Formats: sequence, C-alpha cells, structure tokens
Amino acid sequence: MDLGIKGRKALVCAASKGLGRACAFSLAREGVDVTIVARTPGPLEETAEQIRRETGVTVTAVATDITSVEGRSLALEACPSPDILVNNAGGPPPGDFRDWEREDWIKALDANMLTPIELIKATVDPMMERGFGRIVNITSGAVKAPIDILGLSNGARAGLTGFVAGIARKTVRQNVTINGLLPGPFDTDRLRSNMKAVADKAGRPLDEVAAERAKGNPAGRFGYPEEFGEACAFLCGVHAGFITGQNILMDGGAFPGTL
Repeated sequence: MDLGIKGRKALVCAASKGLGRACAFSLAREGVDVTIVARTPGPLEETAEQIRRETGVTVTAVATDITSVEGRSLALEACPSPDILVNNAGGPPPGDFRDWEREDWIKALDANMLTPIELIKATVDPMMERGFGRIVNITSGAVKAPIDILGLSNGARAGLTGFVAGIARKTVRQNVTINGLLPGPFDTDRLRSNMKAVADKAGRPLDEVAAERAKGNPAGRFGYPEEFGEACAFLCGVHAGFITGQNILMDGGAFPGTL
C-alpha cells in the first residue's frame, strides 16, 4: 500500500534505537525525510547512516535531550515545520511509589507528558494551516492496564492521553490527526531493563524471566519493533485521516478487555 506521504517531513523523538528507531525506518521507507532525535550521538549517527543507506531519504540527526527546553528548540530548529510528529521518550524507572519524591514525579511528567504537549503546541497550528498533519504519541499499554511497578509512567502517560482526547477532535477538521500507539511487550532495551528489575527482585535469571513472560503472552512471543514501526507509518499516512483521538494497543492480545 502506498501511504501517500513521500516527500513529507517527520520529526521522530528517541529514535536511535527501539520503537522510535523502528518508526523512523518505516517512515523513511515511505519516502519521508526524517529528523531523528536522541541523547547519545554515537547510536544516533549509526541509525541515521543506516536509514540513509537503506532508503535514500534525507536524514538529519540531532543529539539532544528532547525533554529539555533547549533540546526541543534544537529539534525544531532542525525540523521547523514537520508534517509528521512522533512523540517518544524513555519511560521513568520502575519502583515502589513510597520511594518516589516530588522530583521523581516532575521528571516523569516532563518527559512523558509535558514534552509531547510542548511539541504538539509548537507544530499543530502550522499543520492545520497546511491542511495535513499526523501526530503519533508512543505511550504504553499501561495506559489501559496499569502496571504496579510503573506508577510514574502510568500517571504521566495517562495525563498525556487525557490531554490528547480533548484536542484531537478539534484538529481533525483540518486533516490533522493525533493518536496514541500503545506498545505492550516489545523486544527492546526498555523491556529488558524492566524485566531485569523483576528478575533481580525475585533472585532469578533474566533469561528465565524473559522466556516465561514471552510464553505467557497470548501471541507466545514479544513484539518485533518493525511491526510497531509499520503501524506508526500507517497512522501517519493519507489513508488514516479518519482515525483521531484513538489509543491503539499493540500487545499480542495481552489486554483481556473489549474496550
């Protein structure tokens, strides 16, 4: 399927590895010029070079912290008028809410709620003026089924979800959609880090915990980042203009509900 976005410009956050990287690749394969952002220059440049080599699109790499005011300014300077915005940031660490201080909550809110809101604020009006825009927020399956040790993430991402629900119905008339893409257990460094915390607490080998969790998913496995990237690209395409304000769960069937 031709997604109809060749020649568009995308800003993809936290894109040096994991799900953000997969989204950048999928968009680039559709002919979208991508600006990718991540904190660490080495992996970011490696990803940028691989995308250039495999797709031939223009790739701009911005090594910065997207959760900071300065970082957002640098990203928007490199890509001032994106047609597509993929919001993404590493989630806060797992733990017990009794151990978290106010600073921990503020850091989580800055990364996983306020940064996406600021980037939406900076880009959505020009998108509406041009008559095309796609915003995808990578959140978490925990928005629908909270995970007890991920309280910081649960709270911040749920806040972003509520905010988007209020504006996504205001932008769609100008062909600007805003949706959430909610990953369940995808085989990424983030998942491995969370499972290691569980394994360490239980005094069990990580590989044993990982195999057990993968087997316990209805799909019998973890998700592949490439699957996630393709779903993101579809939401950014011309055929997805009637989808807005939605939270699309990709979890291999783990969530047992109907809504």
